[in-house]
Parts: sequence; C-alpha cells; structure tokens
Amino acid sequence: QVQLVESGGGLVQPGGSLRLSCATSRVIFSIATMGWYRQAPGKQRELVATITNGGSTDYADSVKGRFTISRDNAKATVYLQMNSLKPEDTDVYYCNAQTNRNTYWGQGTQVTVSS
Repeated sequence: QVQLVESGGGLVQPGGSLRLSCATSRVIFSIATMGWYRQAPGKQRELVATITNGGSTDYADSVKGRFTISRDNAKATVYLQMNSLKPEDTDVYYCNAQTNRNTYWGQGTQVTVSS
C-alpha cells in the first residue's frame, strides 16, 4: 500500500512561514506528479501547487509569489515552502501523488494562521 507521510503543519502568525514535507516510496515518486491541496470544513478540496517528475510547477493564483513547491528525488520527498502566510491560508493541507493509473493522498496536516 502506498503511503504519503506529511509533516510540518502548525500554528503561525500572519506574515510568517511554514514548510510542509511529504515523503513516499521511490517507485511512486519517480513517476508521479506530486502536489499539495487544501480543504476547509464544508468546502471542496482545492489545488495549491503541483510539480511534475520533470520539475515543471503550477500554482493556484492565490498562492503565486508566496508559496514554492519543490522535490528532492534522492529523498523521495516533496516540499511546500509557505511564506507571507495569511489567515485565509488556514486549512488542512493534503499531499497528493498522481500517476497515469492511480491517485494517492496523505492523511492531511493542519495549517493555522492566526495572531
């Protein structure tokens, strides 16, 4: 069974920074487009950022210029560096691995931006 293990969420003040990490198996990591999504209670899960196995990235307009997605192939880990955080960034963040055949999700990590 494929596992995506997330870490790095927490409480931060507005304007602060957090870095999320997501580790998975090397087999999946080598072929998957990795991504981060977020979801608030009662709302649909929405895309935050994705990165292909070739390194191409895509971002939601709401996070462009503030968030950076990256991947470390040697560690089979994807990161989301979040800067200039706003209260509206408060959500549960989910790691995603998308291959041609399957979609995998992490368990989610809470990010709370509040003073």
